[in-house]
Amino acid sequence: MDNLIALLVAAPLLGAAVLLCGGRRLDKTGHWLGTLLAAASFVVGAVLFADMLGKGAEDRALHQRLFSWVPVEGFQADIAFQLDQLSMTFVLLITGVGTLIHVYSIGYMEHDERRRRFFGYLNLFLAAMLLLVLADNYLLLYFGWEGVGLASYLLIGFWQHKPTAATAAKKAFLVNRVGDMGLSIAIMLMFTTFGTFAFGPVLSSTGESSEGMMTAIGLMLLLAACGKSAQVPLQSWLGDAMEGPTPVSALIHAATMVTAGVYLIVRSADIFNAAPDAQLAVTVVGAVTLLFGAIVGCAKDDIKKALAGSTMSQIGYMIMAAGLGPIGYAFAIMHLVTHGFFKAGLFLGAGSVMHGMNDEVDMRKYGGLRKYMPITFATFGLGYLAIIGFPGLSGFFSKDKIIEAAFAKGGTEGWILGGVALLGAAITAYYMTRVMIMTFFGEKRWQPAPDADAVPSAEPAAEGRAGEMPHPHESPKSMTIPMILLAFGSVFAGGFFGIGDRFVQWLEPVTKFEHGHPPISAGAITSATVAVMVIGVTVAYLQYGRRPVPVTAPRGSLLTRAARRDLLQDDFNHIVLVRGGEHLTRSLVYVDHTLVDGVVNGTAASVGGLSGRLRKLQNGYARSYAVSMFGGTAVLIAATLLMRAV
Repeated sequence: MDNLIALLVAAPLLGAAVLLCGGRRLDKTGHWLGTLLAAASFVVGAVLFADMLGKGAEDRALHQRLFSWVPVEGFQADIAFQLDQLSMTFVLLITGVGTLIHVYSIGYMEHDERRRRFFGYLNLFLAAMLLLVLADNYLLLYFGWEGVGLASYLLIGFWQHKPTAATAAKKAFLVNRVGDMGLSIAIMLMFTTFGTFAFGPVLSSTGESSEGMMTAIGLMLLLAACGKSAQVPLQSWLGDAMEGPTPVSALIHAATMVTAGVYLIVRSADIFNAAPDAQLAVTVVGAVTLLFGAIVGCAKDDIKKALAGSTMSQIGYMIMAAGLGPIGYAFAIMHLVTHGFFKAGLFLGAGSVMHGMNDEVDMRKYGGLRKYMPITFATFGLGYLAIIGFPGLSGFFSKDKIIEAAFAKGGTEGWILGGVALLGAAITAYYMTRVMIMTFFGEKRWQPAPDADAVPSAEPAAEGRAGEMPHPHESPKSMTIPMILLAFGSVFAGGFFGIGDRFVQWLEPVTKFEHGHPPISAGAITSATVAVMVIGVTVAYLQYGRRPVPVTAPRGSLLTRAARRDLLQDDFNHIVLVRGGEHLTRSLVYVDHTLVDGVVNGTAASVGGLSGRLRKLQNGYARSYAVSMFGGTAVLIAATLLMRAV
């Protein structure tokens, strides 16, 4: 079975190569080819999963070495794969949800003349992400890591004729390069410390190195995770990434790119276990981002950007859980999987709403859509209930476990983290209820389709429909069937994984799970989680369900205005990094001109001046040389007489 591992990557990679190089002859069939190859990768993953289930827990890991990538003395890099319980979880999530998004895209991108290229980019994205989670060494993981960055740049900027899309793609690419520097430095430190970057030797030798070195490697890995998973301080790209087609948002935000940072930390668990300071930094970053994203999500009227803030917050939950160590690793991955179902469903539901509303994204111009789009309403509603932690649905089981693990951290730190997690749950219930009410309930607030030239955020599908009133209708089956399947995952995945600790036991050989002991009972924590959820829903209902929603957003408080501007993250980056970089550049130019050039030019001028004066001594006239000889002789005679007199 280990010979099948490479097929997981090869299938979508073949699709990308054929679709991107095959030319226009594939325009009519390319989307089917891309979808079938994504599905083929899922089928191979399912076969490997079935084989893995038939083995004992300690014998389930598979390895496949293809060839030596860099065969240099003292530096050996292989193209080799490792398939264990952790990577298998990601394989099934990536290929399963990815295939559904491919199917959805058939209908969503039906009228786009560059649909073949779009599906080629989707296949490339899947191949890069699968390479990332299947690599058996950090260098090959880095190759997949960069491939994901390239594919995300191509997909976010797919409609590059829109200035906002082109800018968003460039922003995502540049911000992620900062995080990628962290991963590259971490790999260099691993090689200088352990002489290798293969998972096995590195992770089994962490106890042989100093805690300081492990902390340095851990912090660099955290920086990498912050870039890919949009965590503070590298979170600014995620909201702008909504400029890409909606299926791209679902793919990036649900099961692939933003989960890569969580995978990296959990895969590197032994490094963080040996570096308590780095582990604490992971926890703090997750907790801060959890609240940061939730607050941003409360103020967004763009349905996709509200969900983007939600993604940032939910990934914060996962990062915080990963920072808790062995008591949290499994729960981080469990929430990652359940989030993959309900967040993909929510984004696809948002795309369905846009499909029926002339590609309008402003929720203040929605209202009452439940009557016109019943399937979208039902599937979106189930995703909504899952993400707010409604009892019995998937998000309830996974998020509740993270909150328990946070309290189990113990001491003041445990109470703070648990309190932050509960506060995040309340805010999540608030902003998601706000999205639900503004979109599907209340009175109609529909407006004519935007002019794509006048409104830069209008998607290209709206071109030619400016001024036309929307006629909401249900989306075609190619879009609704994936939404229905994802809704099933939103409802049942958490219970299937959580009851009997099924998922924890599955990952135990990789995560070395340890039971936490919170200072209060699990029942009390669950009750508190449900209570804060009810409070968040109630506040949102009182604010938006019982009052008319104005088409134009009111000015709001200072915090609201800041949240609409993503809590001033771009302003901060502009002031500190852009202007700071400009001032630093000007300072370096000044130093270069005044000091460096001054020394160089001054030396040249001195040598030139001296040589000019010395050159006058060699003028070619015999009389000048005679005078010089006479003067020199006179000086020598005078000096001799003076010395004798003394």
